[in-house]
Amino acid sequence: MTGTEEMIKDLTRRVEKLLAEYDPARTDRLEFLRARFDAGLAWVHFPEGLGGLGLPRELQAHVDRLLAKAGAPDNDPRRNGIGLGMAAPTILAYGTEEQKKRFLRPLWTGEEIWCQLFSEPGAGSDLAALATRAEWDGEYWVVNGQKVWTSGAHKAHWGILVARTDPEAPKHRGMTYFLCDMRDPGVEVRPLRQITGEAEFNEVFLTDVRIPDEHRLGERGQGWQVATATLMNERVAIGGGDIPREGGMIGVVADTWRRRPELRRPDLHARLMRLWVEAEVARLTGKRLRQKLAAGQPGPEGSASKLTFARLSQQLSGLEIELLGEEGLRYGDWTMKRPDIVVFTGKDAGYRYLRAKGNSIEGGTSEILRNIVAERVLGLPPEPRVDKNVPWKDLPR
Repeated sequence: MTGTEEMIKDLTRRVEKLLAEYDPARTDRLEFLRARFDAGLAWVHFPEGLGGLGLPRELQAHVDRLLAKAGAPDNDPRRNGIGLGMAAPTILAYGTEEQKKRFLRPLWTGEEIWCQLFSEPGAGSDLAALATRAEWDGEYWVVNGQKVWTSGAHKAHWGILVARTDPEAPKHRGMTYFLCDMRDPGVEVRPLRQITGEAEFNEVFLTDVRIPDEHRLGERGQGWQVATATLMNERVAIGGGDIPREGGMIGVVADTWRRRPELRRPDLHARLMRLWVEAEVARLTGKRLRQKLAAGQPGPEGSASKLTFARLSQQLSGLEIELLGEEGLRYGDWTMKRPDIVVFTGKDAGYRYLRAKGNSIEGGTSEILRNIVAERVLGLPPEPRVDKNVPWKDLPR
């Protein structure tokens, strides 16, 4: 028996033991999720005691299959995508042992929802230009500033926050990373209504918010490095999802094509075939990216996957509108809603077309991602950066 076969056999035994002690049919959902975390079956590649067993990441799929087959409750990662996809790996990489023990369990079970306090009105594409300040008053970090495009802030318990702590330093070196309690006095969340009519995003105003030093993640001034790790995980989460063949937007459009032969035209057929091939290439690239992720840290290739996801989503949703003609322009409900889960392929064609516009902005704009791919994947010369060694306080704003 190989080492992998032994690990699978051991995992199967652990799953059977969990199911025997916590029958999914008679166990409260939250109680089951807590027990699963404590059994090391939440994310098997995490260390023991932190929801894992220190095993290869790819073995998680075996656990998930066994539990799904038994009808066990899932933690539905879509409800806490920022927590699971971005905060958790960053806390694991940079957090203290106390931080890992405090935050990872309720994060995984969904008892505590997370948001990301990165973008600002004057610092979105250029995150290092952010102006939200965190000043040490001898007892707490006192934070003042404004964040924007913050997904899920209205329901979040915690936020991962980057703030400027040294305006005398160049912009990439004067930031620090914090874990911000969204229920603290001074945190104000306002909805931002989008072109779809929904309000997934928020503005967040931070006024004299007091953060203890034990909620600092990483060293003082190390915020850029920590944030970069978060962003790489974010792009893998957005662009590297595990979707089946002909899943996502290509599946929606292909299904319309098959069901509605009266809509077909030769030019649309040629475009659909080209996009189908590109979608399949993107799916297989995402599979390779996840294998690389399983072997170590996410690389800049996640930026390429996210870039491809955004382009394909917009082209396919546009093709669907053209295919449906006037029928595709109908839009049924402009009532402002705050959806718990964002489903890019959900609702009607008009919604999909409008929602896809955000794909090239959220999680890093396509322009920034092209720079990352050019410099870190293709090795092309970087763009001139005249502000690289200039103190942040001296930069024009």
